Amino acid sequence: MSEYTPKERLSRALTGQSVDRMPAVCVTQTGTVEQMEACGAFWPEANSDAEKMATLAEAGHTVVGFEAVRVPFDITAEAEFFGCEIKAGTKEQQPSVVGHVVKTLEDIEKLKGYNLDHGRIGVVCDAIKILADKYGEELPIMGSMIGPFSLAQHINGDEWFMAIFTDEAFGLALMEFTTDFCVAYAQKMVENGADTMVIIDPTASYQLIGAEFYEKFVVPFHKKIIDAMHEVNVPVVLHICGDTTQGLALMESTGVDAISVDQNVDAAAAVANVEKAVIVGNLDPVNMLWNQTPETIREQSQKVIDAGIDLLAPGCGTVSKTPTVNLQAMIEVAKSHKY
Repeated sequence: MSEYTPKERLSRALTGQSVDRMPAVCVTQTGTVEQMEACGAFWPEANSDAEKMATLAEAGHTVVGFEAVRVPFDITAEAEFFGCEIKAGTKEQQPSVVGHVVKTLEDIEKLKGYNLDHGRIGVVCDAIKILADKYGEELPIMGSMIGPFSLAQHINGDEWFMAIFTDEAFGLALMEFTTDFCVAYAQKMVENGADTMVIIDPTASYQLIGAEFYEKFVVPFHKKIIDAMHEVNVPVVLHICGDTTQGLALMESTGVDAISVDQNVDAAAAVANVEKAVIVGNLDPVNMLWNQTPETIREQSQKVIDAGIDLLAPGCGTVSKTPTVNLQAMIEVAKSHKY
């Protein structure tokens, strides 16, 4: 079998084609303090400066050894773009959403007519272009964004879960708005050089809202984004936090290429619950990658692969204090695995 570039290898792996070995990638956030110290680009500045964002993303490849580069490092830029109040992050901690801007249908109307060149949305797209210009021929360039359900929750606040149960018209209107934004944002990332798209939708949980509401408020909206990406030949990875085992078939029904599962999911069960979707995961980012030894991580990595995982990766975002040697232990196992 031919040896592929990292870009070719990941593309083939995500779309179910034969490949020489497992790609070594992380589809969730990659930034760590050790990488920041090695490359000189630190949070929080690397969240809002395109050059620094690209530099820290590049360190995931040059310092750690991932065979892809990925931006951004947090999931608050989209809410900030629409005026939500953000609690600033630190060198070790990501920013968070603490204020919300939508209560009514009229509030949604006021948010329309946006310009994607503005704010951190524009910064992320600029960082993608920097990375694509440097690495686009060789490495996968991953764009990532918060999914439309979680963005709706960021915009609407804690009332969101009650809203979908009690005010379907409002809930669907907000989902249409956030999904149209996500499609436009994803398309702009692709225009700037992204060739792989990651949707991080942590609160779009089958566990939280059940099958009926997941099918109504999540599936058609994820499908709209995925269809738009497939029109430009960009594979899509979907990550939802928690134990998604019972919802995997619904997640796969969107046409998504790969599903990233977290450490609460049994790897073998995840593989058994999908028909074609590539399963990505699911080393515990806290109890394993941050707090164990490289030897233990290699052992657990092999167990995850033996259970049938298609792409070995962290089960959620990388903890900022994770040692580089621990991530490299996971990468070593992935690169040594032949399908």
